[in-house]
Amino acid sequence: MTTPWLTVIGIGEDGPDGLSAVARALIDAAEVLVGGARHLDMVPASAAQRLEWLSPFAANRDLLAAHEGRRVVVLASGDPMWFGVGVTLARWFTPAAMTVLPHPGAFSLAAARLTWPLQDCLCLTAHGRPVEALALHLVPGRRLLVLSEDGRTPEGVADLLRRLGWGASLLTVLEHLGGPREHIRRAVADQWQESCADLNLVAVECVAAPGTRPLSTLGGLPDEAFINDGQMTKREIRAVTLSALAPLPGELLWDVGAGCGTVAIEWMRAGGRAIALEPRPDRCDLIARNAAALGVPGLDIRRATAPGGLPESEPDALSPDAIFLGGGLSRPGVLEHCWTALRPGGRLVANAVTAEGEAALFAFHTLHGGGMTRLAVSRLKPVGGFHSWHPAMPVTQYLGIKP
Repeated sequence: MTTPWLTVIGIGEDGPDGLSAVARALIDAAEVLVGGARHLDMVPASAAQRLEWLSPFAANRDLLAAHEGRRVVVLASGDPMWFGVGVTLARWFTPAAMTVLPHPGAFSLAAARLTWPLQDCLCLTAHGRPVEALALHLVPGRRLLVLSEDGRTPEGVADLLRRLGWGASLLTVLEHLGGPREHIRRAVADQWQESCADLNLVAVECVAAPGTRPLSTLGGLPDEAFINDGQMTKREIRAVTLSALAPLPGELLWDVGAGCGTVAIEWMRAGGRAIALEPRPDRCDLIARNAAALGVPGLDIRRATAPGGLPESEPDALSPDAIFLGGGLSRPGVLEHCWTALRPGGRLVANAVTAEGEAALFAFHTLHGGGMTRLAVSRLKPVGGFHSWHPAMPVTQYLGIKP
């Protein structure tokens, strides 16, 4: 059996005193110690070579690999496998090369201080990620534990909650957890004015203000949840469209002719990744605003026209798991290019409202099979002192699964 040469040791604010005898022995025997300056300063001087992390972080793969075969110890915060450096190292090196010794992490320590059942909390991070992503997780009564980027993160969280109608939520900021400088601050988001240490975790007890409508992650958000110029897949059609696309966590969608981004955004709210392709810059702006407001700021927005602008020719391009076409179906080559780019087993869904678009779908259906559905929706609207049904334009939907 190969002896692991790379040991990752979680260390807390209490330094070596909080480590097990095994962890301390491994540190004492290390030939190379690697970590941030804060962690390296916690460990007494020894004969080991000391290396601080390089920037950008990807450069550290070669840094560590150059010492393979030596006793290398990486010092990490808390539990290295929970939003920690151990996750990245496990992508770079084989399990046989690594030993990981976790320490109680910030989530466990925060739950202990607050007496919150950890299994009932949603554990997130704002480290290196937009605070806007938290908007996806706002549910009445939910408890969030959020790792901060720095001392400005709590104010960013409070501002987000205020803007979205969740200002009554209680914020608890726990600083320097597990160490002699541990400190706890509390206030509702509407009244948050605290200055915080860079090393902190934000706990949120979600409370919606009166009139605030929590948004489901199921497909079919209200149309008014999106800023739009009228070019959007309406709620009822969008719900059926997302059902046909059948999103799964981690899967990639191309939303071609994205309009204001409704389908791509709802796909990501279900846990997937998406690229939104839209030729008009004003609509790209709408997509970006909607993505940030609805908790998916990571949406990849590209100003492009199909078929020439499809990302299929890019280096390292990934074949999409699903493609949605909301318009431009009669443009030559669009459907065939999308079908070719789709991975085997992937889903192609296309909606047509014009006779030309429908004709293109019928021709494509003849070549490749699949299913066709006619969708018709009517909404009740006032007419004088009465009400009547007002039909929307019927939509022809194609669903094909690539062999």
